[in-house]
Amino acid sequence: MNPEQSGGSHDHGVQASVAKVLAAEDMREYAIFSLDARGRVASWNAGAQRVKGYRSEEIIGKDFSVFYPRELAESGYPRWELEQAAQDGFFIDRGWRVRKDGSRFWAHVVITAQRSPDGVLDGFIKVTRDESTAQVREHSSRRQFTDLFELASTGIGLFDDAGRLLDANVALTDLLGLPLPQLRDKMDRDFLHPSDEGNGGLLPSTSPLRSPGGVGGPIPHRVLTTSEGEPVLCQVHSKASVDAEGGRSWLAIFHDVTEQVRRTEVLSFQATHDETTGLLNRRGFEEALSSLLAPDADGDVAVLFCDLDNFKRVNDALGHEAGDELLAAVADRLTTELPPKCTAARFYADQFVVVCPDVDAVGGREALTKHVGNVFRMVVPLREWRVHVSASVGSTVVQDHGTPITEILRRAEAAMIENRFRSHGRLQLVRRDGRPAEPHTDQLTLEHHLREALADDRIDLHYQPVIDNDGAVVMAEALLRWSDPELGPVTPDVALGVAERGGLLTDLDRCVLRKALHTSVGLRRPDGRPIAVSVNLSGLHPDRPEFVEEVLAAVDEAGADPANLVLEMVETVLAELGPKPQRAVRELVDAGVRFAMDDFGTGYSSLARLRDLPTQILKLDRMFVGQVCFDPANLGITRAVAELARTMRRQCIAEGVENATQHHLLRAIGIDAYQGFYFSPPLPAGEFRDFLATTPMQTPPHLDPHGPES
Repeated sequence: MNPEQSGGSHDHGVQASVAKVLAAEDMREYAIFSLDARGRVASWNAGAQRVKGYRSEEIIGKDFSVFYPRELAESGYPRWELEQAAQDGFFIDRGWRVRKDGSRFWAHVVITAQRSPDGVLDGFIKVTRDESTAQVREHSSRRQFTDLFELASTGIGLFDDAGRLLDANVALTDLLGLPLPQLRDKMDRDFLHPSDEGNGGLLPSTSPLRSPGGVGGPIPHRVLTTSEGEPVLCQVHSKASVDAEGGRSWLAIFHDVTEQVRRTEVLSFQATHDETTGLLNRRGFEEALSSLLAPDADGDVAVLFCDLDNFKRVNDALGHEAGDELLAAVADRLTTELPPKCTAARFYADQFVVVCPDVDAVGGREALTKHVGNVFRMVVPLREWRVHVSASVGSTVVQDHGTPITEILRRAEAAMIENRFRSHGRLQLVRRDGRPAEPHTDQLTLEHHLREALADDRIDLHYQPVIDNDGAVVMAEALLRWSDPELGPVTPDVALGVAERGGLLTDLDRCVLRKALHTSVGLRRPDGRPIAVSVNLSGLHPDRPEFVEEVLAAVDEAGADPANLVLEMVETVLAELGPKPQRAVRELVDAGVRFAMDDFGTGYSSLARLRDLPTQILKLDRMFVGQVCFDPANLGITRAVAELARTMRRQCIAEGVENATQHHLLRAIGIDAYQGFYFSPPLPAGEFRDFLATTPMQTPPHLDPHGPES
């Protein structure tokens, strides 16, 4: 026997009376019991015993097919009923059923599927009513929803053919956060949240283009709105019915899938994003790039391969946790500083990839590559260290959108390797003929070349001016430059790292100090005033017994004025000086030498300690200067440092000034002098003398010191 012959859910007569027969004025006439997910009886009530004749101990655990005539049971009809209920949330039927004594009765049946919060099928609730007598049929009420519907954990609503709500169960009113009187007569479209992507209302009759099987295809879920305007994601299943007058109505079931969808979204995010940085991972990047390479996509797509320079040193020195912090800081900068529409991804430990959908819109491939390289240049405070970050960047522009992604990435990576050697990236060495250094160019080899350079006086210095508020040069910082005959140019951080590991820092400091003092003798401003030179000390420390003698001997040997020498040390070194080294510093101060606290703001010295330190100059770290235009907190900190320096009668110099806006703000809050590429890059001694002839520089008019809001 097929389902329609036995009164299945497709029978129009059954559908016409679905709502009528569920009215329950006397619950004793109903058999209400539950089934597990496999169809075995799980619970039994007194009404079930009256209707079907079984005691609970006789029936619990048995398959519910015992309630059906043998021909129906053998046809698989009971199992089909459960499948329909599981699929649609509920199933309504009329047909012959069998009592324990073998007698048959005409039954009205409602089966409701029960699911866990995770959407897993838990079982079914089955309600059976004996409608064998005309009296029972006569007592079928016109009420559209009864207390039986309240057994369902999902929301159920009854709508007329126009989409107007006629009745609802408690689960639906709880879901929407409104009592039934306020829901009744609302149109189905009134239940939708503004973010819903459907077309029209909830029902097929009011959403013909987006209903299941319609032109637009099925929608996985609809977005309903609560009384407070919050979105609720629901699966909505609806079926047509016929009311007592023969008109069409709609039964709809609403299953809340908000948490399920959110969990799916989280899993999808985790599958396509890197856990450490939050950027796209390789899978997510390839999906994004594939969409940009669609046949109908416009614009030339650029892909950039970026490799952090010597990232391994962070993991080796500070541990993998610090390395992860560094990667997260790099990711934050990529997220905020890349051109619009550019997307960054992290591939492996220290490798990042950037895709630009329209390279022409950002000035072309060369400009984009340079910009991305500059984005990677940053200083990240980690523990008590400051890590200078840079990256080697290579790019390729995709001409043929059919090019495999693996080939595109290979080209970008090859360009990165080529640019690394060409630009002498950090911790990379290049010969004069442009060929990369051999792989065996290790610490011992570099140390050997550095010792020869010190012995042969082949260490050069460049000078970066420090400009005061009148546009005059008040100082010049001496910066190390080393170009080896075999290795070619070697960047300062490479030279310092080799010197530190090879025990050459003190010798390197002596060399730089001596050269800077000799240069200072001939430095004069146009008005004839001498220019001081500042020298960073890394190995020549005040705790050395001969510190004072070495410095004064270098001054005398150059014939320089001690007043024209500034010795720079980082905040952490100065803050840790003991009583004896402090006396050595004060002895040099008494002789006329000045001391500057470099990278101020990144250490941990207290105000009391700062007050006692024999320093005359505070150099504000470029980390604060770089963000002074964007971060009110940095602007406030910078203003506080300027006020602190003024109160303690220290000169305050801002490092890393890159543009006019920074200079404008820093001057407004009381900074005394400035150093950075906005005024001049580091220059060879001869070019620095030429630069002096062009000063004083034109500077903006003085601003109100209480100027920009912080």
